[in-house]
Amino acid sequence: MNKLLTGIALSALLAATQPAFAETPDDQLIAAFDMTNVLTMDPAAITGGEAVQILNNVYDALVELSPKTKALQPRLAERWEIGEDNLSVVFHLRQDAKFASGNAVTAQDVKFSFDRLMTLGQAQSSGLSSRGFTAEGIDDQFQVIDDHTFKLVMPQAGDPKMILMYLAQAGVGSILDSKLVMANAGDDNGQAWLTNNSAGSGAFVLNQWRANEFVILQRNDAFWGDEPAMKRVLMRHLPESQSQRLGLELGDMDVGCSLAAPDLKAFESNDAITVETVPSAGFYYLAVSMGDEKFANPKVREALRYLIDYDGINGAIMPYFGIKRQRVINSSAFAALPDPGYTLDVEKAKALLAEAGYPNGFDTTLRVISTQQFLDSATAIQGTLAQAGINAEIITGGGGQIYGAMRERNFELLVGRGGGGQQPHPDSNLRALVYNPDNSQEAGLTNFQSWRTSYQDAELNALIESALVERDEAAQSEQYVQIQEMIDDKVTAIQPFSERVVTAAYQSDVSGVVIDPWVSRFEDVVKNR
Repeated sequence: MNKLLTGIALSALLAATQPAFAETPDDQLIAAFDMTNVLTMDPAAITGGEAVQILNNVYDALVELSPKTKALQPRLAERWEIGEDNLSVVFHLRQDAKFASGNAVTAQDVKFSFDRLMTLGQAQSSGLSSRGFTAEGIDDQFQVIDDHTFKLVMPQAGDPKMILMYLAQAGVGSILDSKLVMANAGDDNGQAWLTNNSAGSGAFVLNQWRANEFVILQRNDAFWGDEPAMKRVLMRHLPESQSQRLGLELGDMDVGCSLAAPDLKAFESNDAITVETVPSAGFYYLAVSMGDEKFANPKVREALRYLIDYDGINGAIMPYFGIKRQRVINSSAFAALPDPGYTLDVEKAKALLAEAGYPNGFDTTLRVISTQQFLDSATAIQGTLAQAGINAEIITGGGGQIYGAMRERNFELLVGRGGGGQQPHPDSNLRALVYNPDNSQEAGLTNFQSWRTSYQDAELNALIESALVERDEAAQSEQYVQIQEMIDDKVTAIQPFSERVVTAAYQSDVSGVVIDPWVSRFEDVVKNR
């Protein structure tokens, strides 16, 4: 309750004369979410969807993904052309775009932003690094043609569509005001200054940020697009669902982004509050370690497919968090196949375990973070495993403990969430969940969840690489279909049971709210009062 009162005080501060517990001002948006993983405002160093959700409003990228269809569409680049060799993209920048400072957005700023990203080599550079981009190659890979024309040259064969989708995301794709950054750069390429300041061209500027407290965004009067209706946006760190629910009920809050299922359910019958669920990226899954001889046996892994109550988990536990999905490619990606139709079938699982040499089952451990939907799913899976004689001891902990054990390859079974999908391209999921170029312990490829599970298949690796560089779209889609069918046959180490969705609740007189943090922006939010 103290945190809620702090939020009320901040809201009143923004509203000046606004009375406590009254509806929020017409030109100010108050949103609550969990800011625990927001550690910096520097686009090159952010991690997680929450930071992306903030910086989408502050920085523009060359392109963006439609919030509704996930199709690529112009942003700072009004058009682009992919080279005949499929190894370059030429971007034509809009000539009216300015940064919040008043400086014009130029191709020099675009090159500066990507040069800085790769030179620093922090979290947001990893995706480009995985496709061959390097700090040493920046002058070849990022080229200024003229003030409003920029050329990106891919250092190795791939799918330019995938790179475009990747560059649509805040962080890796954020274009910075080079003059403003360099004026505040010091000897650290602007890292210290950008931790608490912004240098973007988005609809808002960063007014103030206090870690694990709040972010205040101020309308950018130099914004090149339509003027946002909101003059300010206050994003509160309010991780407790009941506090978000109370703030919405009292009218002191406009949007709650991280409410628990019971509180969301309570709002379903409240006409004053809208509850919206949209698809997002990645999956909830059951993972096995191939370092354990039991799970290295494909018959055991296949048995596990039939010891998950997909309908029960998604019907009782996952509403507002996930919908049933059994493939490792998000349903919004092109070439995604429908589910193969696995069901809970204990007798079939027992037969497979007997074939594998475990007619009486075995003992194991099942790791899971203590967040409710994860723990409830793990408990349900523990129960169905037991029906086939697999006695799984649940080990709970925080993300660092559970995913840390996975990154160290020190686990047997694990219920987790992840798997790419921020880009609606099959490669985004496959590279996260199936691809593993080097299975050695020394490689330490912790970004690849297949490496974490010690699963490697040379044939799948080769097909994933082949599909990415295939230039004929029909042939490319057919290769991705083949890969999904092979995953069915090979029984890879990660079995999704639910595709992630995100849910938020907001006042019914607020429109234009975009729920998915990866594409969320506040520039179209309006209060209809």
